[in-house]
Amino acid sequence: QVQLVESGGGLVQAGDSLRLSCAASGRSFRSYAMGWFRQAPGKGREFVAAITRSGGGTDYADSVKGRFTISRDNAKNTGYLQMNRLTPADPAVYYCAADPLMGRHSYHHWGPGTQVTVSS
Repeated sequence: QVQLVESGGGLVQAGDSLRLSCAASGRSFRSYAMGWFRQAPGKGREFVAAITRSGGGTDYADSVKGRFTISRDNAKNTGYLQMNRLTPADPAVYYCAADPLMGRHSYHHWGPGTQVTVSS
């Protein structure tokens, strides 16, 4: 079992950048692929990005490709989501998730989420 806690959310202006972190504890973080998802008010949870256990492979939703970068530091048991050129379409609660397999599917382990707000 792995426990996840996100941090780094906040209020920014459109065009600004923000970096989210996902701190993992419990079972070895490197045993899990990691994903980031988001959920805006009144909408379903949406896949944002994912990364393999080693960090050698990544996947992005079309809506964030070229603006967001997912990464991880297994030595620090931490994953990251660098978000650049934020737009009014990006505000949501952002969740990190962990699963043995990378993908866009529902992951087994989830953090509580961190709020990202973008003002225009």
